[in-house]
Amino acid sequence: MRTLCSSTLIGEFCIIGFAGLVAMKDPDLSTSTVWLVSGIAMVLCLLLCGMVTRPGGVALGWALQLALIASGVFVPTMYFMGAVFAALWWASVHFGRKVDEAKARFAAQTESSTTTPDAV
Repeated sequence: MRTLCSSTLIGEFCIIGFAGLVAMKDPDLSTSTVWLVSGIAMVLCLLLCGMVTRPGGVALGWALQLALIASGVFVPTMYFMGAVFAALWWASVHFGRKVDEAKARFAAQTESSTTTPDAV
């Protein structure tokens, strides 16, 4: 799960940076505010890469997805991009857990087959 979720978060890191560039064009927003908010979100993406398998990591990822969708208020394209990344986040969590379960089953089977003594 960690690899899939981290890949999604790195993609979001890039998208948030590009959205910050677009938001700078809005005369109602100050450049410092745009980069403060974008910078915090980008750092959160990087930190979540390491926290994804810890308790609360996936929930924080969902909060980030909601914030990304909500950023569409300032950059309308982010409604669409936020929805795309929310779907990618769901897929990463869902299929990542399935892969982790399959790996655990395989490891358990391998361990049990190597520990049982062969009949002579």
